[in-house]
Amino acid sequence: MDDHRKHQVSLRGASAREITRDALLEKVSQERELRNYTRRATAAAIFIQRVWRRYNVIKMVAVQLQEEWETLVNHHSVVMTRTWISSSLLRPFLFFITYLSIRHQSISTRDVSCIQHCFKILLESINSTATKRSYSNMNFCSLATGTPEERRIWAYEAQKLISICLFILSECDTNSGDQDTVVLSSMAMRLIVVLTDTKGWKSITVDNFRDADRVVKNLVRFMGSRKGGLYPCIRKYFSKLDASCSSLKNSVVQPDERFLITASAITLALRPFQTANLDVTEPGPLNVQYAAEQYCVHILTIPWLAQRLPAVLLPAMKHMSILSPCLQALLVMTDLEKENIKGDGRDASISDTSLFQGQFTQGLNHMLYVHVVNILAENLLDWLENVGWIRKDNQEIQENIETSANPIDLACSTDTTFGSMKMSYMDLFRPVCQQWHLMKLLTNMKNVAEIIKCNSSLPNNLEYTRKLELLDIAYLYSYMLRIFSVLNPAVGPLPVLNMLAFTPGFLVNLWEALESYIFPGDVKFSEDNDHCKSKICTDKNDGPCEKKQKQTSKDGGNKWVTMLQKITGKSQMDVDLVSGQARTSQVKEDTFDVWDVEPLRCGPQGISKDISCLLHLFCATYSHLLLVLDDIEFYEKQVPFTLEQQRRIASMLNTLVYNGSSHGNGGEQNRPLMDAAVRCLHLLYERDCRHQFCPPGLWLSPARNNRPPIAEAARTHEVLSAKADDALTIPSMASVITTTHVFPFEERVQMFREFIKMDKFSRKMAGEVAGPGSRSIEVVIRRGHIVEDGFQQLNYLGSRLKSCIHVSFVSECGLPEAGLDYGGLFKEFLTDIAKAAFAPEYGLFSQTSTSDRLLIPNTAARFLENGTQMIEFLGKVVGKALYEGILLDYSFSHVFIQKLLGRYSFLDELSTLDLELYRNLMYVKNYDGDVKELSLDFTVTEESLGKRHIIELKPGGKDAIVTNENKLQYVHAMADYKLNRQMLPLSNAFYRGLTDLISPSWLKLFNASEFNQLLSGGNHDIDITDLRNNTRYTGGYTEGSRTVKLFWEWKLTTSIACWIVIAGFEPKERCMLLKFVTSCSRAPLLGFKHLQPTFTIHKVACDVPLWATIGGQDVERLPSASTCYNTLKLPTYKRPSTLRAKLLYAINSNAGFELS
Repeated sequence: MDDHRKHQVSLRGASAREITRDALLEKVSQERELRNYTRRATAAAIFIQRVWRRYNVIKMVAVQLQEEWETLVNHHSVVMTRTWISSSLLRPFLFFITYLSIRHQSISTRDVSCIQHCFKILLESINSTATKRSYSNMNFCSLATGTPEERRIWAYEAQKLISICLFILSECDTNSGDQDTVVLSSMAMRLIVVLTDTKGWKSITVDNFRDADRVVKNLVRFMGSRKGGLYPCIRKYFSKLDASCSSLKNSVVQPDERFLITASAITLALRPFQTANLDVTEPGPLNVQYAAEQYCVHILTIPWLAQRLPAVLLPAMKHMSILSPCLQALLVMTDLEKENIKGDGRDASISDTSLFQGQFTQGLNHMLYVHVVNILAENLLDWLENVGWIRKDNQEIQENIETSANPIDLACSTDTTFGSMKMSYMDLFRPVCQQWHLMKLLTNMKNVAEIIKCNSSLPNNLEYTRKLELLDIAYLYSYMLRIFSVLNPAVGPLPVLNMLAFTPGFLVNLWEALESYIFPGDVKFSEDNDHCKSKICTDKNDGPCEKKQKQTSKDGGNKWVTMLQKITGKSQMDVDLVSGQARTSQVKEDTFDVWDVEPLRCGPQGISKDISCLLHLFCATYSHLLLVLDDIEFYEKQVPFTLEQQRRIASMLNTLVYNGSSHGNGGEQNRPLMDAAVRCLHLLYERDCRHQFCPPGLWLSPARNNRPPIAEAARTHEVLSAKADDALTIPSMASVITTTHVFPFEERVQMFREFIKMDKFSRKMAGEVAGPGSRSIEVVIRRGHIVEDGFQQLNYLGSRLKSCIHVSFVSECGLPEAGLDYGGLFKEFLTDIAKAAFAPEYGLFSQTSTSDRLLIPNTAARFLENGTQMIEFLGKVVGKALYEGILLDYSFSHVFIQKLLGRYSFLDELSTLDLELYRNLMYVKNYDGDVKELSLDFTVTEESLGKRHIIELKPGGKDAIVTNENKLQYVHAMADYKLNRQMLPLSNAFYRGLTDLISPSWLKLFNASEFNQLLSGGNHDIDITDLRNNTRYTGGYTEGSRTVKLFWEWKLTTSIACWIVIAGFEPKERCMLLKFVTSCSRAPLLGFKHLQPTFTIHKVACDVPLWATIGGQDVERLPSASTCYNTLKLPTYKRPSTLRAKLLYAINSNAGFELS
């Protein structure tokens, strides 16, 4: 077959002619395009027809409405009430005027008559002085303070009226001779002035003045906005005014009418400024920035403006309160224009090249430069401080002079001047945020020092004796941090702190300068350092294990120590405390003295201005760096400081903050230093709580000699919490109490119990306590639905949960269980509901992926029925347990507790929540190659109830690829989502329930690990002596009973101790015994005297035949327990071996009451 025939297609019966494939495809394409064109043409024709029909119909309806409206207005006999004006008069009027006049930008004679008639009726209604009975019913403006629906309709109609009035003003020409238009403009100005000023409203009373004032401000906000179009309309009117002095003589319009219209226009032009100045205390103030821009662009740029306006009106337009925002707006617009010019590449020479290209001017004397800037910065800060005090004084004057006609004149000049200073100074400070600026100063400082060191014969002149020092640079950046905080409040000093924190070596240089002053003797803390290094490699829950001093009889002593520990059941630390109390006390006192930094014992008042400056800059910079410093860098790489240096920093800040608070912070001049020190100390303390690097004595050292009594501290804390809003009058005790780590944990637990004791007493005095009797809360709980019944009956009680609650159980067979609740049944109910609801299978809480398996809210609980409410209810359960001192054997995640304490979680805390994710993020952070290879974006995928949800970590995160430049942002954004955003709704719900019973100020006494101890008890082994001293015996048992003695007592022989029961148990077995009896494996924090109900051993009589006793047999019955009453039901065993074996079998059987 030839090539021509090969590429042809036969159409068979369609045509006898054959065409090529390309021709066929081209023909099909042309036909498709023709069909598409025909379809688009048809759609366009239909659209044009629809628009034309709509226009015709609207026009016909508008004409018909106008005719009906004229008939109604000219021949009406209805009383003109506010409802009639709104619905029958204004509603059709606004429609036909908008479509017949405003849309066509012209007003016909017929429309002028309609508008005049409508405005006349409105003015008569607004100025109505009817009798009091019908007063509000006839005044149109009274709708603005009526029902929400009336307010909405009135606001819409008022805005439309304002737009019509402004259009009339823009069309007004006083020189044209059209008297009707001028009269109409005069009426329009009267109407708009009255609508935007509550003084012209006759319907205002004392009760609705606030609502009317808010409505008027909203109208002014609309009028000054882009949609209102106030300033373009006024410009059109002013531009038509004659600029010649003889204009008033030659004008056809009377001078009074022209003056009235012009004065009204100026009043409206200034009204957004005046309303904003009066609105300083209201939320959401008016956008003066936009109004100022429009005033500058449309009003101040009118040629011969001063000649066009009456001279008597010019002072109002030149007032400082008007011109200052305008000048500030001009500065902003100038900066934007510069950026646009530079962005377009038209003129890059507009900015100074020497300041913004990474270099100083050639030949600059750096020492003189820094000194001059420091002097100017100090003077600027003093001036800003004075302005701040003037503004505060003016606010007080405004509060006292409420009847003044113009109460803001005194403050407006300083406020606006202060505001305009911000924009003009920030550009000049831009080099301070750049790293080259600091690096060149540091380099110059080192070079000059080297020159002087190497050339000792240099002349002793000013050039070399006054060299640049680190202190000068510290003053410079300390001032800049404060200036940026004032002049740039939206961002604050973050640009400067970012640069300082990541400048190599700068933070280390600051610390070396501080260390030489604060620790001049270079004291080594070898004992505590060894302790802390060992603590870093072990779990914090193992408890403190201080290193003992070497002794000559160490080997022999250890044998007896081991045996005593085995016999008494006390930990190594407890034995050390008992055997060497005097020696340990001396060691502690020495440790306290080491960590109490002497130069800072008087707070910031006791240090020089130079040291205060270094401290402020160091604390501000280091606290910023700590936010992004991960645990690997802090503990393993130990950058930028070693752990020994970290302990010194912590002791320095701890001493400074405590003494500064207890002696008074020294006034406003020391506030920046104290704020930075508190922030840095808080970050170090939180890191130590999570992963200990400081000995406990470090935090306790400053307050060891002057801590107040527990009861006094608790009462003071309550008073200060009630006055937390008064930040200016905090007594010296305030920060001492709130700096909770200066109190030992046990004392803070006592303080917490004291709070509850005070709360119960106050409720009792107020008659709120529901004790035993008719005022108790009775609940009936089904065994098989304990969580659901508890939720339904207790969730809505709120703070009434603090009352006594009596529980009656219904068995699974539906029969009421016998028994009276004297506290034990409620404890059982609380324990059982926690056991069921906190179980991961229930779906409300899950366990972390770490080895601790701590509890954390399940994010899928949001999608469960009543999931959030159930989480809130569990917060109330935990709050009730804390309030009543009932231990729950559960521990929450550190991150979750941080949310309950109102604290933000940072990247390093992710390791306690999801160790695998933390390691992956650290891999990304330290990735050496191109992060784009990992194909990451700013999203996270979440699965819940079988569905996958993609959540953006930032707006547009799906399209944002992770690169080497933004990988730090990605790492912290991912950590922020997992640690804060994801669990925030559920943690807030739990917090609401918890704080129904426990005050937030009480919770702030503890950190995350301490909160878990407060809920579930101590972490150490059981103190058998304390348990024995606080045990009650019932059923016939006494402390001298044989079985009781076998349970507690022990005695030594010449070689080894006799068989012991509880004292011979391993620590884990003793905890299991405690859990067997009380349902919690941990002892109360303050000892067993605080266990509720009291630990009880109840006699279970088991008579054994005499022949069985002779034959060596003992009681076969197992011990049992009643956890609701903390009671161990112990049979009368005769031998310690039997007692031990039966107890071990019982506590390992995971049963209690059932063994009976």
